[in-house]
Amino acid sequence: KELTGENGRVTAIHFTDGTQIPADLVVMAVGIRPNFALAESAGIYCNKGIVVNDTMQTYDPRVYAVGECVAHRGISYGLVAPLFEMAKVCATHLANFGIGSYKGSVTSTKLKVTGIDLFSAGDFRSPIEAADEEREEIVLHDAVGGVYKKLVIKNDKIIGSVLYGDTADGAWYFQMLRDSKPIHEIRDSLMFGQDSLGNTGHQGQDKAAAMTNEMEVCGCNGVCKGTIVKAIQDQGLFTIDDVKKQTKAGSSCGSCVGLVEQILASTLGGGYAPPSTSKAICGCSDKNHEEVRAEIRTHKYLNIPDAMKGMGWRTPNGCATCRPALNYYLLSTWPHEAVDDPQSRFINERVHANIQKDGTYSVIPRMYGGVTTPDQLRKIADVADKYAVPMVKVTGGQRIDLLGVKKEDLVGMWKDLDMPSGYAYAKGIRTVKTCVGSEFCRFGTQNSTQMGIDIEKAFDHMWAPHKVKFAVSGCPRNCAESGIKDVGIIGVDSGWEIYVGGNGGIKTEVAQFLCKVKTSDEVLEYSGAFIQIYREEARYLDRTVHWIERVGLEYVKQRVLEDHEGRKAAYERLLYALQGAIEPWSERVQKSALHKEFETITV
Repeated sequence: KELTGENGRVTAIHFTDGTQIPADLVVMAVGIRPNFALAESAGIYCNKGIVVNDTMQTYDPRVYAVGECVAHRGISYGLVAPLFEMAKVCATHLANFGIGSYKGSVTSTKLKVTGIDLFSAGDFRSPIEAADEEREEIVLHDAVGGVYKKLVIKNDKIIGSVLYGDTADGAWYFQMLRDSKPIHEIRDSLMFGQDSLGNTGHQGQDKAAAMTNEMEVCGCNGVCKGTIVKAIQDQGLFTIDDVKKQTKAGSSCGSCVGLVEQILASTLGGGYAPPSTSKAICGCSDKNHEEVRAEIRTHKYLNIPDAMKGMGWRTPNGCATCRPALNYYLLSTWPHEAVDDPQSRFINERVHANIQKDGTYSVIPRMYGGVTTPDQLRKIADVADKYAVPMVKVTGGQRIDLLGVKKEDLVGMWKDLDMPSGYAYAKGIRTVKTCVGSEFCRFGTQNSTQMGIDIEKAFDHMWAPHKVKFAVSGCPRNCAESGIKDVGIIGVDSGWEIYVGGNGGIKTEVAQFLCKVKTSDEVLEYSGAFIQIYREEARYLDRTVHWIERVGLEYVKQRVLEDHEGRKAAYERLLYALQGAIEPWSERVQKSALHKEFETITV
């Protein structure tokens, strides 16, 4: 009804029912109220909004409603981001593209008032307010600095957050909230934000807020921050995919995607919804990678046409995104039974060589553990002379690369080399890098060279979601760089230490310690089980580091270390999958008449 006060200060609030409460400060919050007059006048049931179900249908199933005017499960969302999730479900039904359901949105808001930095997300009520003893609060309050942060934790996951004064990490906390990511491994430094974790790069550890508009975000395509911000504001962009299409930022190597996401979040505020980690495999289907794998396993699909038909693919032949993934999922789920479709592989895997920018190819023969012989070197030299190879180069994986080979010369070169393929082109095992080890090095504690050879021979011909690199070092001096490989093995006096999830690519990732074992047989079993679980569960084109980041190292340890029978079974499945593997170069040589793609057509 009214506010009353004395000497220019409020003292009480008076209500229309005659009651009043004392007050020293009154904060007025203005929100939205759904306008559902049109629907109500049409006889559609409304209650604080147009009431809709999980398919966005009103009480009249012929009428759909989305956006701020609806009430879904008793909630009306006053933000833009939930509208897109609702619209996707609604469009799926209207276009008869299958069945989708809207389960509600986890939202965040950022106050757009100059000089006031305030961010909130999720359910940030205290344990007392929510009458929930399982909740915990982590609070940082710097009254002098004007910073307040509160994270609400339940079951080792963030369920709500409030940030005032310093909101730079809002998008990061919100992403962890949406993904239900366990926080026990980073709990000690969680309140201090992403920067406290160090700059590991590929998920956007660098702060976008501190960048000027002239600073470059995407080095591959030369896109600066100002270009991205302008595109977001002028063209109404709301997703990372939108930014990729309009600016090309993040569309090449992908290492700047985290930075692009931060720019989106800071520019849009409450209008931004971080992408779900459960995104569809491609535009041909609404099913995510995990659902596709499950369907293939449940229905035992053995070829791509049956899989597409059974899973209701929207397009008759799929696309360049889903076909390679489907082909891999079929082969990894049903080895020796599923039908390999060569046309669903990338060009490098179809011709078993790496295509170069001028259309020629690179040929890298296998050298187990980086060890070669004078006879092999003579063969390589003779072949390089015979086919006038422009460059012969030693690779970082301890092999020799013949660069600039013409496609029509590939089969002849493979025949003359008479060496196995090094799979340098494959989504599979590439190399096992080794150091000299105890055979020659005075510091070596274990025979790393032989261990590397054993691993490379045991897992040869193995396909995977992405390239896989091993390294074996004979002592903690780590000369083989085991700390930045998918599987790194380091010899110590009492056995071997196994590290997983390293990456020496665009953004270096240090491998994480998995376990310590005593024998070389255990190295094969533990590392093989890890790789097999990765092969069976990771998304196509995920490196091991990305898979581990999604499922957590604790999950990997449970599967490999704690489940003894499960580990042995996984290792046996890997060995079974590799039984009878065909060496591709020799197969092409022996059946050259069947592989016309290597012949030049004269017109």
